[in-house]
Amino acid sequence: MPTTSTVDAAVVHVIGGRPLSGRNPVQGSKNIALHLYAATLLADAPVILTAVPEITDTGVCARILRHTGAHAEVTGDRFTSAPAQAVCPVIHPELGRRVRTTVVLAAAVLARTGQVAFPYPGGDAFCPRLIDRHLAAMQAAGAEVIASDTGMRALCGPRGVKAFTVDVNTPYGPSLGATVTGMLLAARATGTSLITHPSIEPEVTETARFLAERGVLIHFDDQGLHVVGSAWIGGGEFAVAGDRIEAATMVMTAAATGGSVHLGDITVAGFPSGLVRALTAAGICLSDATDGGVRSHPKGALTAIEAATGPHPGLPTDTAPQLAAMLTQADGISLVGERIYPRRDTHVEGLRAFGADITTTGSVSRIRGPVCLRGADVEASDIRAVTALLIAALAAEGTSTIRGMYHLRRGYGHLLSNLATLGADITTIPGGP
Repeated sequence: MPTTSTVDAAVVHVIGGRPLSGRNPVQGSKNIALHLYAATLLADAPVILTAVPEITDTGVCARILRHTGAHAEVTGDRFTSAPAQAVCPVIHPELGRRVRTTVVLAAAVLARTGQVAFPYPGGDAFCPRLIDRHLAAMQAAGAEVIASDTGMRALCGPRGVKAFTVDVNTPYGPSLGATVTGMLLAARATGTSLITHPSIEPEVTETARFLAERGVLIHFDDQGLHVVGSAWIGGGEFAVAGDRIEAATMVMTAAATGGSVHLGDITVAGFPSGLVRALTAAGICLSDATDGGVRSHPKGALTAIEAATGPHPGLPTDTAPQLAAMLTQADGISLVGERIYPRRDTHVEGLRAFGADITTTGSVSRIRGPVCLRGADVEASDIRAVTALLIAALAAEGTSTIRGMYHLRRGYGHLLSNLATLGADITTIPGGP
């Protein structure tokens, strides 16, 4: 497997300072798809996921599924899986450290076999990201969970997972991943399980819809999320919803450069209301196009805003770094607070290299604009941070070099080529897998 230095070798050169405008499609949601890949492990018949994002993490998840014995193939934007004749109860120790949904994948294997060994999850490490609520769900389902230096093992009794009640709330709000972990465990348990304080992020509701369409009884009420376990979970075709994070990224990139964009495969309703409020307050108009998709265009000069991330339908945390990059071009002082994680500021140092006036105090970023950004040589170590630096490079005068593009490929299948279609001057220097 490639080393970190190898996969990070790819760079892009960006000549900025030109407005980006035009029309682009939106990929299937990265975060929804990663949870659906885990859910396919529960199916007793073949599943075809359509509109999957063509990203590095999709291929990694297919390899993880194959390691468990399942059939999994990726062809373009189709992910095909079929159940294993004999499940290997192990999440690949190296591959599992390359994605964030490792514990969710492990929960699906535990639900099927009553045991699983898995490494600690990987993915973006912009702050400590605990998995205690995932483990609480496994323990509530009857598993003994044992930790070691390299990973964890979970083992149920001879009857496998049992119906349970678990609370997935955290000091920062409901855990999205733990809600899905609990749902996958409950889908195979005998009886009715209850997940209290569940997340209602689209990753959760789309996974719930996937399971419900395959025979699992699921409903939300004031108590929480109720799941009736099923001995048989069907297969069939399921389309991944459009990626609201990529759509927001394209809107903010266009706005930062003074342009506009028409996005396909998503509607304004696909944007969380908190995101729409933030974009509208900044001076960006979103509207459903008569010929489909969403149009965005500036109503004038960008304006400073005050906003904070929050659970759905609030401002998504995965849009905060890109928002900060865009707000370097807004008139006034903007404040962007982080309420999903203890902090999220891995993009700040890189933005300063472009000349951005941005500081952080605790979980709040303060951005003063508009600032004339200048080309810079920068690097980032997570998906959304490197995206924020790309936006800054496109808004900046001069040439920029950005390293860490491996992380961009983990989250966006065609972002660079889509930006080129809008008029961006981007040259990729190959490196890595």
